[in-house]
Amino acid sequence: MQELLVVKDLRKTFRISKKQQKIDHTKEKTKVAVDRLSFTAYKGEIFGLLGSNGAGKTTTLRMIASLISPDEGDVLVDGFSVRTQAGQVRGRIGFLTSELKLEEFFTPNYLYEFFSELHGVDKKIRAERKAKLFAAFGIEKFAEVKIADLSTGMKQKVSLVVSVVHDPDIIIFDEPTNGLDVLTAKVVTDFLLDLKSQGKTIIVSTHIFSLVEKICDRVGVVINGTMALCDSLENVTKEKDLETVFFELYKEKAGDVA
Repeated sequence: MQELLVVKDLRKTFRISKKQQKIDHTKEKTKVAVDRLSFTAYKGEIFGLLGSNGAGKTTTLRMIASLISPDEGDVLVDGFSVRTQAGQVRGRIGFLTSELKLEEFFTPNYLYEFFSELHGVDKKIRAERKAKLFAAFGIEKFAEVKIADLSTGMKQKVSLVVSVVHDPDIIIFDEPTNGLDVLTAKVVTDFLLDLKSQGKTIIVSTHIFSLVEKICDRVGVVINGTMALCDSLENVTKEKDLETVFFELYKEKAGDVA
């Protein structure tokens, strides 16, 4: 199998504000968000990062996308290092996160053109991809509607589309179905499976067991910033369902489950 993404011993520490220290009832001035985390993703697979809120999933994805720098370790994206070749990395990935806030004054048409221009997509190619993507997500009739006037689901669809305008080989989705109704969530998961069929490599972070079981080939369980388990979904769920495996690991690594 061809390795497209190699995450090697990532570590990231953040300073804790005095306000957060009070909230967390701690005197510690720093927090280790990600601690020696490693995994590999291959061409044409969907890799799931499974963990609770605050486990370190989003921080890991932000380091992979070169949005923040790791304190230690590295990520190789198609052979390019996020530490020394961030520009090449960004040209090869698409990154959809809940932190992507679309400017509400603009329309889907404008944002598609803006991000296409940003990525240097040829005008003929962008027009063809736009027609295909807008049709797949039902955006056509909302193309000139301001983002502020769109539903939550439609905003998510537009965010997804502008994240892949440059047809990247590696696509990273942080909680792609979080907060979506069942119909919109199915459109998104079907799109992820379609990307996989095209040979794309997809990284999905989520806390939803059913999503991992439905679409992922392999899964990494992240607990307190560490990789507690990383294997094929088939091997992980050979004897027990994914939810049972996760909570047994969580109890072992982090203590009793509330």
